[in-house]
Amino acid sequence: MNKNHTVGNSGTGPGDIRRNKQKTVSKQVSAHFRAHPVIRTALIGFALATLHSCVPTLETVQEDTTVPVAYAQQRADTLNAAKIRWKDYFSDPYLDSLIATALKNNQELNITLQELEIAKSEVRARKGEYLPFIGLGGGAGLDKKARYTSLGASEATTDIKPGKEMPEPLPDYIIGARATWELDIWNKLHNAKKAAVSRYLSSVEGKNFVVTNLIAEIADSYYELLALDNQLEIVRQNIDIQTNALRIVKLQKEAARVTELAVQKFEAEVLHTRSLEYDLRQKITETENRINFLAGRYPQPVKRNAETFSRLDIDDIHSGLPADLLENRPDIRQAELELAASRLDVKVARARFYPSLGISASIGYQAFNPKYLLRTPESLLYSVAGDITAPLINRNEIKATYYSANARQIQAVYNYERTLLTAYIEVANQLAKIDNIGRSYELKSKEVEALNKSIDISNTLFKSARADYMEVLMTQRDALESRFELVETKMQQMSAMVDVYRALGGGWQ
Repeated sequence: MNKNHTVGNSGTGPGDIRRNKQKTVSKQVSAHFRAHPVIRTALIGFALATLHSCVPTLETVQEDTTVPVAYAQQRADTLNAAKIRWKDYFSDPYLDSLIATALKNNQELNITLQELEIAKSEVRARKGEYLPFIGLGGGAGLDKKARYTSLGASEATTDIKPGKEMPEPLPDYIIGARATWELDIWNKLHNAKKAAVSRYLSSVEGKNFVVTNLIAEIADSYYELLALDNQLEIVRQNIDIQTNALRIVKLQKEAARVTELAVQKFEAEVLHTRSLEYDLRQKITETENRINFLAGRYPQPVKRNAETFSRLDIDDIHSGLPADLLENRPDIRQAELELAASRLDVKVARARFYPSLGISASIGYQAFNPKYLLRTPESLLYSVAGDITAPLINRNEIKATYYSANARQIQAVYNYERTLLTAYIEVANQLAKIDNIGRSYELKSKEVEALNKSIDISNTLFKSARADYMEVLMTQRDALESRFELVETKMQQMSAMVDVYRALGGGWQ
């Protein structure tokens, strides 16, 4: 009956020592293989056969990085707005303050920064895989063999000293160090580390892309907030105009120049316009809170100067060349690095078809009594061994991994091309939008000017009974709508200025 109780971490158990007849030195060196030419020849033949084994040949796809020389309907421009820092691109001090706060407090950005730390740790882990692993350990245990067995009977008659039987149960103490090292002869581990580095750099570009989008989103929301402030002011002015018109209609009714129908129509129009005021107040609250959320803070008033909105102008936007997108757009650089990592993954998967060579070594002390533990050379033990392994039969898992890595590489190629195409189209759309909205804003400005004059004309004609109340009401409503549309067009114009900056890859530098 075997009874074995071991405490700690030991490379060799008490039973192993007893089976080796109390020998304290164990040696496994390469000379063992030199002494056996048959084994050596078999191993070499095994390795060569594996090296020349059939590795699946897979079809690959090369990415297309060609882009048009210039953007559609745009002349070639050597200057590029993406090179401008966001503090210089946006001149509003209140907006700059909001962006600075968001870059410090935004939760999504901070989450992305932690993803960078995770990717950096992955690089450290991969780097450590092709370095030797060294560990220290120790252990203690007891071992008793059943007496009526061949091993137990032989131990019962074995004395360490004349006249003294071996202790029973037999204690065992061991301390030592062990090292293992896989020789990276096919660059499998180095390529895995390089892939981890590429993915870390890809995470950095992902962070830059988050920064670019965050700045653009805050700027868009800020200009929307200014537009809502201006629309609210327009509504308040219209309420004053309509209230004054209602007062005149009531006087004319008393003079029997109009009926009660005209009074009710004017009063309904005033109530409708007043209801718009509260709709705008709600939109202002929601837009302010969206900005506060992006800035990583609880709801509070957003400082701004709404009076400057109508005076905002767009300078000439320098779009640069489409080829600049490869350098300036973080998402394109991220896709490029992901593609590089996927290609390294294919090399790593391919290397698994080849043999792997490992070396292990250990050194330490082992004895059945602590007072003998550090005696040299009696209690000293050490070993050195090398091994080579290679897949020979049932390599389905390795093939599947290889096929999957190649498929992900092809996916990365198409993702890179899609990202590049998306970036070009985004820039082209925003450049066209800036041009078209600019022309639309000029025309709407003239429309508002004409309708504002028509309000005064309609009121004058109404007072002299040369126009009815419906003409006055329709004129006021058209003027209100046109002023609203003018503000919305200005907001779209500013949004296009923000979006073209984002599309060009600006903001993260």
